[in-house]
Amino acid sequence: MQQLSVIITTFNEADNIAGVLASVDWADEIIVVDSFSTDNTTALAQQHPKVRLLQRKYIGPSDQKNWAIPQAKHEWILLLDADERVTPTLRSEIEMWLGRGSIPYDAFWIGRNNHFLGQRINYSGWQGDAVVRFFRRDVCRYDDKQVHEEIVTEGLRVSRLNQKMEHFTFKSAAHFLDKVNRYAMWSAQDYARKTPAVTLFHLCFKPFFRFFKHFILQRGFLDGRTGFVVCAILAWSVFLRYLYLLEKQMPKPVDR
Repeated sequence: MQQLSVIITTFNEADNIAGVLASVDWADEIIVVDSFSTDNTTALAQQHPKVRLLQRKYIGPSDQKNWAIPQAKHEWILLLDADERVTPTLRSEIEMWLGRGSIPYDAFWIGRNNHFLGQRINYSGWQGDAVVRFFRRDVCRYDDKQVHEEIVTEGLRVSRLNQKMEHFTFKSAAHFLDKVNRYAMWSAQDYARKTPAVTLFHLCFKPFFRFFKHFILQRGFLDGRTGFVVCAILAWSVFLRYLYLLEKQMPKPVDR
């Protein structure tokens, strides 16, 4: 069987670190790449006998992950956030591939079951959520996006695992809103080049359509109250993105 390195990126994940480590304690190597947490994330991580702790200043998600990937000892990597969990069925599928003499792919998409306010969200735009997280160390790197960074798959042989991971992405409504605000600021940087001028179309229509898309077209209403909250916050994130971009585009005041 081929060996597996797990990489987990963290910053102040004391509430999550034990759970994610427990879900991957079968791996041959576990690397925790921490961005100088101020809680006891690192102390908890170091209690696990397999963990190799590395600390590095955080510049951006792609930069951090691209630095972490070459640190792995083994060719195959499973890269996780601290709020993700590998299920027993997902573990079995990964081990099935690792048990093959040769794997005819370079990377695999993994679906995620997202949870919020104690409820699994089956619709609301999250039903198709998937990320490339199981991949070969030497041929896979992330793009340079600040938000929703992904492995560059062009030219790679890519497949998809049948089993999904569990994703407990937001601890609370406040955490969701705080993350949306932070991502909106980063997203404004990604959209700056393709949006030369923010208009009412961006500030009004695009947030409205995002809500309509998730709540109606993608059946967020079937997730009930929680689905409405998720769709409304996702629409708000679009408004914030263009608000921050508009702020960047405003002429700077001239000192007199």
